[in-house]
Amino acid sequence: MSTPHELLWSIGELAERAGVTVKTVRFYSDQGLLPEAARSTGGHRRYGHQSLERLQLIRSLRSFDLPLPGIRRILEDEDAADRALENAVDSRLRELGSELKALRWREAALQLVRDCPPAQRAGRLRVLSALGTPPSTAPLARFWRTWLPPRMPPQATAAFLEAAVPQPPDEPHPSQVLAFAGLHAMTTASCPDGRQPQPEVHRVAGAGGAALLYAGLAEAFDLAASHLRRAHDPRPGEALDAYVAAYASAYRSRDTQDFRRLLADRLSAEPRLNQYWELAAIVLTPPGSRPQPTPGSADDWLRAALQLDNAEAA
Repeated sequence: MSTPHELLWSIGELAERAGVTVKTVRFYSDQGLLPEAARSTGGHRRYGHQSLERLQLIRSLRSFDLPLPGIRRILEDEDAADRALENAVDSRLRELGSELKALRWREAALQLVRDCPPAQRAGRLRVLSALGTPPSTAPLARFWRTWLPPRMPPQATAAFLEAAVPQPPDEPHPSQVLAFAGLHAMTTASCPDGRQPQPEVHRVAGAGGAALLYAGLAEAFDLAASHLRRAHDPRPGEALDAYVAAYASAYRSRDTQDFRRLLADRLSAEPRLNQYWELAAIVLTPPGSRPQPTPGSADDWLRAALQLDNAEAA
């Protein structure tokens, strides 16, 4: 409440001093964010200097689109005001980051439509309209979950999905948007025979063996990726040894030259998802940069290294 000597203003006078409308002052008062200092004999609201300071603070916070519940927490708990303000600002920054990412994806998608030949615009619009902005990786993850063997341990599945599903860049080039749209179309389309192509190693190794396989392949792919980044030609070595060991553990076998020849034959007969990995590399690679390694490109490098190793042994 006000002191006897405090200068009090009517709602109109407060609005004029703060540079807002009477409607704005009344709204914040009705929301409990701007308590009145007193009432006139006629029952009209009266506000003091503290009300002006609080109104100015509210306007400052609202200028950054901070929500009213967050502003209320800042105003009501003076002891924790700094922490409440920090939390509110952090939350708003996260929201703005998501909004900016969505706008950048929308901008790049519109550029794709604008720059393609007129005869292709309708088709491109259909492909791009299936994406959210920014797009979700859920359809890609569902595709791989169907592709993986059932009852595989959750930890192994999560590790595989992290490697296999490219994350949409925050500031995409139009080519990256088009590539992600291709991944979305590929992973949501029905297979001709009604089922996903599953490698024979899944059926042979089972869920437990597949978990061992993917854990070993993750190590082998990381080793091969360092060679890919340096543009090294495929070669036998530590990466290939880890690659063969992963398959040997899944098949409960040993790494021998006979096993390596058998493995090369089996791998050559496996279904390939080359288009997926080519598109994933575009999504992951900023334009003008060397293509980022993917599990697909690492697997290609290791298969070539295996063929070379078998040829040298022969």
